[in-house]
Amino acid sequence: MERIEINTEFIKLDAFLKFSGACETGGEAKLCIEDGLVRVNGEACAMRGKKLRPGDTVELDGEEYEVARA
Repeated sequence: MERIEINTEFIKLDAFLKFSGACETGGEAKLCIEDGLVRVNGEACAMRGKKLRPGDTVELDGEEYEVARA
């Protein structure tokens, strides 16, 4: 699992996918979320604007990322 540090209270799911490098563009992140390919804390998530906070986990294409406080 890769730890991705953020400097803010939260980050939205679509922005996190781009920031972490899981997706190359915001458009790609949007499509992955809409297609049900993204899991947040073990559950499928179709909300682009889902607020992620430190401790949350995101999974896409078999890769796992943990949101962490910087």
